[in-house]
Amino acid sequence: MSHVVRDALAVAVQIGQPALLWGAPGEGKSRAVEQIAEQLGRACEVVVGSVREAADFAGLPVRVGDSVSFAPPRWAQRCLDRPDTVVFLDELTTAAPQVQAAMLRVVLEREVGDLRLPEQVAFVAAANPPELSAGGDDLAPPLANRFCHLEWQATTADWVTGMLSGWEPVEVPVVPASWTADAVRWRALLAGFISARPSALRDVPTDVVAQGRAWPSPRSWDHAHRAAAAAEAAGAGKEVRHVLVAGLVGAGPAIEFLRFADTADLPDPEALLTDPGTLPTQVRVDLLLASLASVVTAVAGRLTEDRWLAAWDVLAVACDAGRADLAAVAATTLVDLREPGWPAPSSAAAFAPVLRAAALV
Repeated sequence: MSHVVRDALAVAVQIGQPALLWGAPGEGKSRAVEQIAEQLGRACEVVVGSVREAADFAGLPVRVGDSVSFAPPRWAQRCLDRPDTVVFLDELTTAAPQVQAAMLRVVLEREVGDLRLPEQVAFVAAANPPELSAGGDDLAPPLANRFCHLEWQATTADWVTGMLSGWEPVEVPVVPASWTADAVRWRALLAGFISARPSALRDVPTDVVAQGRAWPSPRSWDHAHRAAAAAEAAGAGKEVRHVLVAGLVGAGPAIEFLRFADTADLPDPEALLTDPGTLPTQVRVDLLLASLASVVTAVAGRLTEDRWLAAWDVLAVACDAGRADLAAVAATTLVDLREPGWPAPSSAAAFAPVLRAAALV
């Protein structure tokens, strides 16, 4: 098993990104999840989908007076005692369609019956490819698009080492509590990339098998930028970052986005707010879009009137350089951030036709 995939799984668990391990039977998926949970100091609750009913996720209907409540199963109740529990949904693809649908609500809404699971609960699932599963089926697209898909296979070298010296768990990267600060930069990078490559935002496969794996959607891209930020903050390395992003949006889109991110040298948004004249305007379209997006993201993260007005000054520099069409993308977001009573900045006048056309003024 590649240590890269193991590290990627550990990062996903720590940020609450649902992960799905694909691998043949006997590859040690279950044991690895339990080990990672133990290393992170978390409890692990194993729920085998193929032997469960929909009520084990949707709740068992119980009549209470004149109404009906849905009682959660014991595994969900135990998560209240350990809010940091890793819920391991094993044999996902061999679950009946109605059970998969009930699982979808758990993963998406964190609700089991009438019980809402704590926000710290992490979800990991494991599945054998349909051709290797008794009664297996392809994963439904809505459920597949919520997971980070990781290919799990024990390497010969790791297996031989484990047989000779024991199966001691390898140290996993720890995501610091400050990782969300890195997400600001990655959000701006993603905004710039998608603005320049709008066709990359969504691509639902037509093939049934591919629909059950990773593919780009607005939701999976949002998850991808968070995973990349967490991996970077944890010092997990570029390989781990690639595995996470590819597991969410697919290999092709991941290569394009990460290549863009690695070559982009974005200016510090706080420096631009202080001195708007330092905005590099004669750069590639995608880089300018990302730079402007980083400014808007920084202002949204700490919104004050002065910072909001300063952001308009940054956009005005781009407009004066003849790139008003690009700055207009950020301008529409700034309009949405305006608080009641804030004055209309004079630098926003250049965008009036665009904003009026969008019915924003």
